[in-house]
Amino acid sequence: MRVIFSHGHLSSPSSEKIRRLTPLALDEGWKVEAPDYRPWQDDPHGRVAHLESRLSANAKPSVLVGSSLGGLVSLAAAEKMPVAGLFLMAPALFMEDRVPGGVIREAYQPLTGQLCVVHGWQDDIVPPEGSVKFARALGASLHLLPDDHSLHASIPTIAGLLQTFLRAVRQAL
Repeated sequence: MRVIFSHGHLSSPSSEKIRRLTPLALDEGWKVEAPDYRPWQDDPHGRVAHLESRLSANAKPSVLVGSSLGGLVSLAAAEKMPVAGLFLMAPALFMEDRVPGGVIREAYQPLTGQLCVVHGWQDDIVPPEGSVKFARALGASLHLLPDDHSLHASIPTIAGLLQTFLRAVRQAL
């Protein structure tokens, strides 16, 4: 079993959230990957294809953990390929018109029943309303925190939420 972290638009696999959440996933017994999407910085479709190739390369169940554009990329891949779980942080949902070749979506259909969304109330880059709409439509767990888009001040809280999520996913497998 593995966790695949997907970083945001201008971020990298060594982002603060990935660096700080990776040890937690490892301690819970999960293998961890953090693909580098920087070659597709302005190409979300390329990012999705890269993530899909990573999913195809391993038959073991995967949990996708994505932040911002990485959340949208994780969700897009999870709509095409079944995953064990989807943990999204400040995901850029219902904002596809802001990315090249994107068309606004009205709904999403991930191929998993294990869904958790974390978003900051003070996010001025990706409005939290998209996360609320997504969680309401799919019955996902939703955690709105007093933080901005980076969620850096909430990493300890997010770590606890991710730990609980990974344990629930493992139990469901």
